[in-house]
Amino acid sequence: MGVRKYKPTSAGRRWMSVSDFSEITRTEPEKSLLVPYRKSGGRNNQGHRSARYIGGGHRRRYRLIDFRRDKHGIPARVAAIEYDPNRTARIALLHYTDGEKRYILAPQGLAVGDTVVAGSGVDPRVGNALPLRDIPLGAFVHNIELLPGQGGKIVRSAGTGAQLVGKEERYAVVKLPSGEIRRILIDCYATVGTLSNPDHANITIGKAGRNRWLGRRPRTRGVAMNPIDHPMGGGEGKASGGHPRSRKGLYAKGKKTRNPKKPSSKLIISRRKVKK
Repeated sequence: MGVRKYKPTSAGRRWMSVSDFSEITRTEPEKSLLVPYRKSGGRNNQGHRSARYIGGGHRRRYRLIDFRRDKHGIPARVAAIEYDPNRTARIALLHYTDGEKRYILAPQGLAVGDTVVAGSGVDPRVGNALPLRDIPLGAFVHNIELLPGQGGKIVRSAGTGAQLVGKEERYAVVKLPSGEIRRILIDCYATVGTLSNPDHANITIGKAGRNRWLGRRPRTRGVAMNPIDHPMGGGEGKASGGHPRSRKGLYAKGKKTRNPKKPSSKLIISRRKVKK
């Protein structure tokens, strides 16, 4: 997998880059694992716009992903590595020995023909899912549960992986991609390996139209608005702005937004690294 760049045949092509999709082995999704994906356009159930800058975009179908990995002890063969328009990582189509088919998030190094299995006591190889208590220290994991049986909730983006750095009585100590170190119940399941498509972070959109394909409408800067529309608007010429803040006046940089009374705060050992 890598990044493919174009010759500058136009202004939009000059800096544009795309994934080379070299790891993709199948272009048509598994029909039995597709459901309709209807977009809201940023409208609520009354038809009123409740989120700005959302609308349009290419039509998609949602791929049902197995985040729980609850078929314990049943081996599955990797039949294909596919593209998923709804997420940044690639997905893998599994054919279980009992005939069932499921999608999972594809980790780096997983190839067609490999065998993966989930359950307690299985070998901690790439693609296998097992409780944190059975994973050796130092291993990288993804698709981590926060409550046993809930299904993976965190570390699901392209190229990400969390490192298991310690084990206590009831908890495993995990270092997350953000730099945060926190405790997670040791019976929670996680999948071994880091996720595929790490070059996603190196993609350059290149032109406005490509954002429209993704369903993102043009975003108006606050400093370009009038004072009645935004706290950073107004002023003669470009003499406007001030401290970056939201349309409602909340500081956009530096203000802590986490609720100090949140119950899970006691599980955090070290907060994530904040860019200065």
